[in-house]
Formats: sequence, C-alpha cells, structure tokens
Amino acid sequence: MPRPSVEDRLAAAGLPPLPRTAWAEIDLDALAWNLGVLRRLAPGTPVHPVVKADAYGHGAIPVARALEAAGAEGLCVAALDEALALRRAGITLPLLVLYPIPPALAGAAARDRIALTAGDRALLDALLAGIRAEPPAIALEVQLEVETGLGRGGFPLEGLVRAASDIAGTPGVRLVSAWTHFQAPADQARTAAQVAAFEAATRALASNGLTVAWRHAAASGGLLLEHVVSLDGVRPGLAVYGLVPDDMLGDGPAPAVEGAADLRPVLSLHARPVRVADLPAGWGISYGPSFTTSRPSRIATLPLGYGDGWTRSLSNRAVALVRGQRVPLVGNVAMDAVMADVTDVPGPPVGVNDEFVLLGIQGEERITAAEVARARGTISWEVVTSLSRRLPRVYDAASVPLETRTLVADGVETRRSKRP
Repeated sequence: MPRPSVEDRLAAAGLPPLPRTAWAEIDLDALAWNLGVLRRLAPGTPVHPVVKADAYGHGAIPVARALEAAGAEGLCVAALDEALALRRAGITLPLLVLYPIPPALAGAAARDRIALTAGDRALLDALLAGIRAEPPAIALEVQLEVETGLGRGGFPLEGLVRAASDIAGTPGVRLVSAWTHFQAPADQARTAAQVAAFEAATRALASNGLTVAWRHAAASGGLLLEHVVSLDGVRPGLAVYGLVPDDMLGDGPAPAVEGAADLRPVLSLHARPVRVADLPAGWGISYGPSFTTSRPSRIATLPLGYGDGWTRSLSNRAVALVRGQRVPLVGNVAMDAVMADVTDVPGPPVGVNDEFVLLGIQGEERITAAEVARARGTISWEVVTSLSRRLPRVYDAASVPLETRTLVADGVETRRSKRP
C-alpha cells in the first residue's frame, strides 16, 4: 500500500501544509537509534554529538531536542551563535564551541554556561584579559585544543603548559578539558602518532599540576574503527545522522567498517513535479541546454535546485527514484528546478501526484549521500550540509510528522504538532 502523501500525513498530525512540493524528511527515530549504536561502539563513554552547521543540514534545534531526549551527554557546535540559538530553544545539555570565538563575547558564553575552545595564543590572551577586566558571575569553562598533527588549530606541546597555566590562574575561568582531532582515523600509523602526541601533552599538563577532568579525540571515523581510543568522551558528527565517512565505505554497497552497517540515514529528500510534459525529439532542456531529447520524451520538473543545495555540478550526473525506479535527471540544474526524464517508467504516465526521492529509499532502490557525493566530486558531509534552510523539513517519529520547519517572512518558523 503506498504511503499517504505528505499533505495527508501533516493534516492528520494537525500541521499546516508545506509551502512547496520539495522537502526533506528527518527520521528522529533513526537519530535516536544511531545514538544507541554509537554508545555500543564506545560503552560507558559520554557521547557529545556534533550539531554544527544546522546539524549537518538536518535542523539543529529539532535534532538537539531529539538527542537530548535520547540521552546524549552534551552537544558540540562550531560557532557561538549556534550554541546561543540552542540555549534560546531550551536546550540544557552541556555545549562546547569547537572554534575560538571573538574574545569580547566570552561573557555571553559564561552567562549561558557554554564551554569555549582555546587554540590560539593571541586569542587566548585577549579572552583572559577581558575576563580579568570583567569577571563573569558564572565561571567560564575553557577546553584546550591540542595540535597533534591536523594542522588546523590548537596549541602545540611547547605552548600548551603555559596556556593551561594562564587559564588556571585566571579568576572566573575554569580549565575543564583537553582535546584533539584526528586527521585520518583509518590511517593507523598517523592516528597512533596523534594519540601518542596527545597523551604526551596531557602527561605534560599533569606533571605541572594541571589536571583536566576529561579528554576527548574520537569523532565518527574514530568511533567506527576498533583501533582508535575513546578516552573520556566522543564527538560523533556524520555517524549520528546515519552516514559513514566516505573513505570507510569500500567498493561494495555495504560499509567496509564493522558496526557502520547498523547506522540508519536520518535524512531523505523528496519532491513532486510542478509540471510533467511530453516534449518532441530535439528539444533542449533547461538553461544553456546541455541535454537535448533524442526521442519524444516525458520530462518532469521538480521544484528544487542549486538554491536548495542540489548543486549545478550534478547536472546530467544524478538520478531520482519514482515508483521505485531510477530515472535520470537531465539538463543543467537551475536555481529552483531540476528535470527528470520519466519516459521509460512503466505503467500510467508519470504525473504531478507522483513522489520522487532524490536521497533515500523508495521500493527496493536507494540513493545514498555517498552516491550523490561521488557524482558531484565531493564528500557526504557537504551533500547534506549544503541543503539550504529554505528547503522545508518534516520531522517524523514512528512515521508520524511531529514538527515542520519552513521559511516565513524574514526568519525561520518551526511548527510543532499539538498531538502527543
């Protein structure tokens, strides 16, 4: 039996219809499932999922609420305003900003109990000077990022002890953690060298009387590999959303890493056509036609494009699913439209009531983020994260919509179901 339309499901949940017939669906049950899978991979270790970049395009606030309800011990973001938005939405979990922030905003972080990262000498000096000038009522928690080989941020060993001493010696600031980030977790030799460098760094802190309550290093890649240490906490990102780092996928359809097969993709991308037309042979499709029909063809126009994160680089390189069958997406991707050639779909002619899937499962077929990433020459992280905020999101649990997020006026409106 076919699934009811998104409009019928929203109406049954007491939610308004979507403003367009292109949308992403976020499976909150899959999100909670994935958190459980990651717990089993690092038993007894606190899990602090990463919800930066709008929770990798899934929607930071609904995702954070679901992770908090599922028992996550904390959350990580990249920027202070991401953390502040979570606090304004009522998220009470410990929050860590993974990149140094403008020092003048340290007081705002302290007031909202948001932990900050220190990874640069000049920025740390400015932050501590501001705290000394105006000590916060609530101690600011600071975590030290340690440079172990990523080449992107953090204190090298020779500057680490001084940084920690300065933090520990400043009233109104509390040193709580040290962490690092692996460059290529699947590279055992490189990762072992980073682990050794991190352990040397924390030993240097301890020998100078500078202790940290917890240490963390492993993200998604590390959690999915047995040889990577979990330490006192883990920061999974991609895996929380049911996706496996691209370099761990192997050549077949199943992930090459044990445990990864248990993850469930959280996001799927759907659309219904705004036009289906029969066009003659020799008809150009879309701007600067890079595809011309070679026969009489039935072409469906789907209302999403590079303005929604379905990038122009996917022109003539991607497929969609309709009635459980793969169909090619043809012509150049426009800002708001992509076209599907549905000429060969069996049965009655495809029409505007047919639902297409651009990411996800339909029937026995599946399109993964990794497949789309390969088509556009990038990585799975970028495929989901680049989905724009204007693309409506529908948040489901037990296959029932609980919440939607759509653009209204100047901002973003979240509508939640009144049903329990």
